[in-house]
Amino acid sequence: MDRELTLLGIETSCDETAAAVVRRPPSGPGVVLSSQVLSQLEDHAPYGGVVPELAARAHVLHLDRLVEAAMAEAGVTFSDLDGVAATAGPGLIGGLLVGLTTAKAISWTHGLPLLAVNHLEGHALTPRLTDGVAFAYLLFLASGGHTQLLSVEAPDKYVRLGTTIDDALGEAFDKVAKLLALGYPGGPLVEQAASVGSAERFSLPRPLIGDSSCNFSFSGLKTAVRRMAQSLEPVTETDVADICASFQAAVMEVVADRCGRAMELFRQSHPNADATLVVAGGVAANKALAGVLHQVADAAGFKLIVPPQWLCTDNAAMIAWVGAERLALGQACALNASARARWPLDSASEPVLGSGKAGAKV
Repeated sequence: MDRELTLLGIETSCDETAAAVVRRPPSGPGVVLSSQVLSQLEDHAPYGGVVPELAARAHVLHLDRLVEAAMAEAGVTFSDLDGVAATAGPGLIGGLLVGLTTAKAISWTHGLPLLAVNHLEGHALTPRLTDGVAFAYLLFLASGGHTQLLSVEAPDKYVRLGTTIDDALGEAFDKVAKLLALGYPGGPLVEQAASVGSAERFSLPRPLIGDSSCNFSFSGLKTAVRRMAQSLEPVTETDVADICASFQAAVMEVVADRCGRAMELFRQSHPNADATLVVAGGVAANKALAGVLHQVADAAGFKLIVPPQWLCTDNAAMIAWVGAERLALGQACALNASARARWPLDSASEPVLGSGKAGAKV
């Protein structure tokens, strides 16, 4: 479908309620006409994590208003749209049902194609929205629930090169923050503490460095941090900063090594492709991570693309974009499309033995 497409996107997979309108030209990057995101951070902070029922209730309360705001901001009506896309998984099933049901109602009422979108594909295809990146490219996807390295070859073709065999990277940051009583969400707080700490004070493990696979493991590193903190009790503010700095330094070395290995494999399988490494997902907002990956990519002759921070965290613009990419291929969904708590990008890959929720098929 070689024509301009305008789509409404809806995102309700976790604790952000979001709606956006995106325009996809026949070629090149897209245009975000509007983006509305309502964070539930304050609602969940007292619990130290996301409470699924609270999240679903908030989506019910606010989604219609956000859709209306996104349409008004974009200056479009439903008759101007070519389709409506909503996250159908993976995520919290209650929230997914709210967003997908809303999209189905809009689709049926206005006669618009429905696109049930994989949330992870939203992150994976964001660099095509922002930079018009051509296929194929290497993706480092790092979030609270997922840490993977994938070859992105088409809107419907992903080849997993590596995954976490236990904790996801964002999950490891959050758990370290929790055991050090830093608060929630943990990633930014660990990064902030690390910025004033000494990374040389504590020796922590670097799991799987040098391994021939592209897999990750963060559970042992997290355990080492806990034992270190317990050995220092009572832990001082300086101790916390130094632990965070040492933890983050270990993480950066692991990520650099694993991404370096993935770049080698990507070059072997795609000798004629542009050498591009994309970082996506909430952890991509970590400035230290971006700095390390710039160095690694430069050394390997890869171009590094890190989307703007607001497109790294959960948003509906990336969902609308995936919907547009798939609609351009004629891949609209039936109105009986189902929400899925688990939904892998690379459905052909087997789960990694010993993996936790993030390393298994999700």
